[in-house]
Amino acid sequence: MLASLTSLSSRALVALASAGSAAVLIAALGFQAAGFAPCELCIAQRWPHLAAVLIGAAILVFRLPMVVALLGAAAAATTGGIAVYHSLVERKLIEGPTSCTSSGPGAMSATDLLAQIQSAPLVRCDEIAFQVLGVTMPNMNVLASALFAALWIAAFLKARRA
Repeated sequence: MLASLTSLSSRALVALASAGSAAVLIAALGFQAAGFAPCELCIAQRWPHLAAVLIGAAILVFRLPMVVALLGAAAAATTGGIAVYHSLVERKLIEGPTSCTSSGPGAMSATDLLAQIQSAPLVRCDEIAFQVLGVTMPNMNVLASALFAALWIAAFLKARRA
């Protein structure tokens, strides 16, 4: 498979990386439609994927120079970084944002907590919503984002060598 990827043009690699981010966004929206409400960190992971899709579309439509692919790599790395953070939070290895995790005593007053619960659905970032064989959605995003970042960088390097 790696040999077939190396035979692709830099623009094809950009298209593949962009399509991957688009697929992640579509899957996230599909899970949301199926009743898995996203937490604050889940939503934060979506924005860099959207940026990667837009960057890829701009490169392909406007024939921008491949140095712009580095922005796509940065977007993929950013969503991967957020996903690593989210993975650590949901495994309770580190504390997450107080707005979507169960924190220690004194983090939020009872009145503030009640107001927050009544004003919006509370989706906690430190609970695993879905997993397959111990691999959670943020874990999957880390792996996918690493692949996408590699594709973006490969596109840049291939264009640079040409």
